[in-house]
This record gives sequence, structure tokens and C-alpha cells, in this order.
Amino acid sequence: MKKPTLLAALVVIAFVPVLVAEEPPACPLHAAHSKAEAELDQRGDRVMGLDHTRTTHHFKIEPDGGVIQVDANDAADTESRQAIRTHLFEIAGDFSRGDFSSPYAIHQRVMPGVPVLIEKKEAVRYRYEETERGAQVRIVTQDPAAVGAVHEFLRAQIGDHRTGDPLHGHAQ
Repeated sequence: MKKPTLLAALVVIAFVPVLVAEEPPACPLHAAHSKAEAELDQRGDRVMGLDHTRTTHHFKIEPDGGVIQVDANDAADTESRQAIRTHLFEIAGDFSRGDFSSPYAIHQRVMPGVPVLIEKKEAVRYRYEETERGAQVRIVTQDPAAVGAVHEFLRAQIGDHRTGDPLHGHAQ
């Protein structure tokens, strides 16, 4: 049996970095997802008047509706805190009137649940509340169809904004 030669060993060693450094093929949809997420973030910043890198959104599902909460990441960031408060105060008023044009402008689609929320606007309350770092809108209804619509709307927000919030909350 022949022993490996020095030349054969060097050839193998020369190709090891190439084999290790080779990356798996990229997901063909990754670039499209990344671009769509970046565009959603840009539209959101423009429509809401907030910088998504300086604020954090949370969408909480509750048995009687849910909560839209936005906080400034830095407690000393008074500019973001005021922008949050202005935006959510306006959202509470708009949604109360059945006006969901802001989510449409951000997501470029009618969000799930919105048609029912518009139809049942008299049965849903949108309560604006300030928090230490921003504000929240508490959405409350006793109408079962409206509760389902609120949950659909919030789940879509959780997905689109990639918040990682629970999709069922205390509602299940």
C-alpha cells in the first residue's frame, strides 16, 4: 500500500478552507422579505412620526380586546416619548371613528379584523393612556365578533412588526 505523499497532503490541506468557507445557498425569498420589512419600517416611521429603532411596540391580546403599547427605548428620550403620545392619542380618536387609514398606509393592505371593527365601531372603546416611556391604547369590547376582530388585528400587527408578542395572550 502506498503512503500519501507530501504533495497529496498539501492538496487536501489547500482545499479545506474552501470547503469550510463555502456558504449554503441563500434563500431566494430572504432578500424580498428583508426589503419588504425595511419598507414597512420606513412607512411606519413616516406615518407614525416615530423612529422604530428608538421605540418598541407591543400588541397584547386580552379577553375583552387588547392593548397597543409603544415605549421609548431610552427613558431620557423625551422626543420619542412625545411622538409616541401624539401618535397614539390620534390613533385612539381615529379608530373610535372607524378610521383605520394609518394602518393601511403602513401595511398597504386592509388589516385583518378591520372591516368588523369599522362595522362595530359603536361597540368598541379605544382608551388612550400615557405610560412612563410613552403611551398605550386599550381596546375594550363586550361584543364577541368585535373581540375576535381585535384579536385578528393585533395578531397581524404582531406578525408584521415582528414584536414576538404572544399570539393568544389571556384570550384563550
